[in-house]
Amino acid sequence: MADQNNSVHRVAGDSKKRVEGFSKLTREEKVAWIAQGFLEPGSSAGEQIASFLHSDAGVQRILSGLSENTLCNFPMPYGIAPNFLINDEWYAVPMVIEESSVVAAASSAAKFWSARGGFLTKVLSTVKLGQVHFSYKGNKARLFQVQEELTARLRAEAAAITANMEQRGGGVLGIDLLDFTHLEPEYYQLLVRFETCDSMGANFINSVLEQFGRSLVAFVETHAGFEDTDREVDIIMAILSNFTPECIVHAEVSCPVEALEGACEHMDGPAFAEKFRKAVRIAEIDPYRATTHNKGIFNGVDAVVLASGNDFRAVEACGHAYAAKDGQYRSLSHCTVENGVFRFWMDLPLALGTVGGLTKLHPLAGLSLDILGNPSAPKLMEIIAATGLAQNFAALRSLVTTGIQKGHMKMHLQNILHHLGATDQEAQAVQAYFEDKVVSFSSVREFLQLQRIGGIIE
Repeated sequence: MADQNNSVHRVAGDSKKRVEGFSKLTREEKVAWIAQGFLEPGSSAGEQIASFLHSDAGVQRILSGLSENTLCNFPMPYGIAPNFLINDEWYAVPMVIEESSVVAAASSAAKFWSARGGFLTKVLSTVKLGQVHFSYKGNKARLFQVQEELTARLRAEAAAITANMEQRGGGVLGIDLLDFTHLEPEYYQLLVRFETCDSMGANFINSVLEQFGRSLVAFVETHAGFEDTDREVDIIMAILSNFTPECIVHAEVSCPVEALEGACEHMDGPAFAEKFRKAVRIAEIDPYRATTHNKGIFNGVDAVVLASGNDFRAVEACGHAYAAKDGQYRSLSHCTVENGVFRFWMDLPLALGTVGGLTKLHPLAGLSLDILGNPSAPKLMEIIAATGLAQNFAALRSLVTTGIQKGHMKMHLQNILHHLGATDQEAQAVQAYFEDKVVSFSSVREFLQLQRIGGIIE
């Protein structure tokens, strides 16, 4: 009983942590409520939050409007990976990422391959998918008998929505009626294929699908081919799919194995090629390794997707689903060494847009597209796939040669120094000392402690 009373008391005592109408409060009122209910007395949260507001009120209005209950901005590093040669064109690739060494690794791989022909890329297909999920209790034979007529009705009643997209060369490519009643009673689906041109197309696809749902219900309710007992259709949901296995871009690099000289100072070209191939093969076999392997690919992919104002969560979800398309999660990239030729490639699903959404609304997303030459959506697919492959190559080259930590911790050193409050003079001493040593947080801290008490390091 005592425990129950204490529990009730704790809930009552925490009532200040519950709020009604939070979204209607001003930014200042939101900050004050957070500080009062969740931070220690005397917290400088208000000043800290205010310091991350944009100095331009118009820009801040745009940024605040991108999400809900915005207090301030959460800045991320915006960097450039230069020296990308893709299909004989040079690119400087914008990347937004907080992880140390990613931009440096992509840049290093881009420079390496620019002297060996660069990246070859090709968009294989650009089809996107949407679904209308529905329950139907009637005679399935009647439903499938009128499928052609239903499809025509769906297209006709969505014409006002699809007209503009069709003028740009896109629209609804196909509609399939699928029967899933062997898995779930009364469950059917309309699987719809779309071309959305340079738009990512989420709003367009969802608007069409919702109209298809309304049209489907009306069609079954009024068509003479259905008995009264066959007219009950319940739309469960109408939504695009972020799995786009028909929106694929191919990226690859290749060269004679002898041309890999210089990839590793301790191995010749053929030896490096074979060790690299085995590392990729392991990721094809082992899901534990494949997960980390593919995460490295998305270090590069996500950074450019984010910089260009696209949805990195959708892109990554699709990529991981694609990696498991044959029933086991595997590497997205592949490598062969045949007849003296090293070949490293990847087929990647990428549903992107270069018009609409954040691509023009966010100032830096627009700048990214300007830097990339204002590419079409297919061209952006190629650039991003090349960046992901470059990142994968750089990570694997480190893994099979020096190990990943040497380069990563060198790049991470600045973060360690900042965390430990090192002065400029101390930072210079640390960087000089660790030039030929493995960096770790504890070793840097120990070195600084000795420096600060006047210790001598031999």
